[in-house]
Formats: sequence, C-alpha cells, structure tokens
Amino acid sequence: MAAQTYSMDFDGYWRDENKGSLPAKSGVYCVYSCVHNRSEKTVSINKLIYIGEAANVNARVAGHERYNDWKRHLKSGEELCFNFGGVGASDRDRCEAALIFKHKPPENSEYVSSFPFDQTTMKLTGKTRLLTENFTVYRT
Repeated sequence: MAAQTYSMDFDGYWRDENKGSLPAKSGVYCVYSCVHNRSEKTVSINKLIYIGEAANVNARVAGHERYNDWKRHLKSGEELCFNFGGVGASDRDRCEAALIFKHKPPENSEYVSSFPFDQTTMKLTGKTRLLTENFTVYRT
C-alpha cells in the first residue's frame, strides 16, 4: 500500500423519517443527532454519532443493528440525520477508517484508536458539518 489522497463529496442531510431516500450506492455514511426546523425546512446538526460504510448505503442504514444504540444519543427534540459520500468498493474501508480515526464517533469502536493503512489524506466537500474537511492520518 502507498500514500493515497481521496476526495469525497457528501450529500445530505436525510432525516430519519426520510432515510429510505438515501442513495442505494457504495460509500461512507455518517449518523448525526439533529433538530429539524419545520418552518425553514432545514436541520441543525448537533453531534456526530457513528460513521459506517456499505456497498448499498440505503439498505445498510435501513436495517442497521446499531439503530437503537444511535437513538440513545438523542436529546429531547432531536432526531437522527444521515449524510452520504460516494466511494468505490476498493476504497470504502480505508476512507471509513480515516474518518473514524480522525473524528472518533462515540458509537464506533473499530479504527478509533488505530489506523492500519498507509498515509491517507482526505478532502471532503459538500454537507460536512462536524467533519474536518482536509486532513491526513498515518498508520499507527
């Protein structure tokens, strides 16, 4: 493996009740707590809860075994929100690992304290609230 740079454009945010509209594509997704402003049709992102990857993000989020664990992080008036960054199958694990290692979401355990890949630079665009947009992580 060699040093790599990845560019990811994050789409979102999908509220929990709309998660069925998440793309049925390969990529990395983030789970957040948020508050929906009905009059402005916006969400305020409050906390990054979990980062995952899947060949089909829509199907993975729809049946995720950690869903109830995510919901335990919600405060009164909050709901879950999701965003999505497309990435090919061969790079998903490395991108997910870099994001987890950098951000250490409370519901992740793998990659929180170690990064098993070579130097990885991430350049994020789009809906990136609470994510560092440009960073590099190194093998630990």
